Amino acid sequence: MVYGKEKFALWLTPEAKEQVDMHYRKNNCKSKSEFIEKAVRFYCGYLYTQQAAEYLPEVLHTMLEGLLDSYGNRMGSMLYKQAIELNIMNHILAADTDMDVATYERLRGLCTREVQASNGKISFKDALKYQKTV
Repeated sequence: MVYGKEKFALWLTPEAKEQVDMHYRKNNCKSKSEFIEKAVRFYCGYLYTQQAAEYLPEVLHTMLEGLLDSYGNRMGSMLYKQAIELNIMNHILAADTDMDVATYERLRGLCTREVQASNGKISFKDALKYQKTV
């Protein structure tokens, strides 16, 4: 005798009954009743997500927007600090360099092409090798 379950009449089309017969063992169910119960629970979960479809995207949007805003603010702050340090280095190098404007413009063009070609993956070692050959 099975406890905690209710017996009732269930009417299925021959096609639905054939589906149950074919698949209940593949789903590791001990009986057709267990398979049908799992199917009912699955379908109810599906219906629940359909009802929640209007609510979940709004919640996810709000949560992701908050996370991305926080991330964007942190990245902006770090980039600002890095830009200041880079500008300090620019001034130190410019004060100690014997480079004219035309040479600088050529170097800037070269560097722009290198960054585009390497997709932003620049290397001090490569720059050093190039400068030693010039």
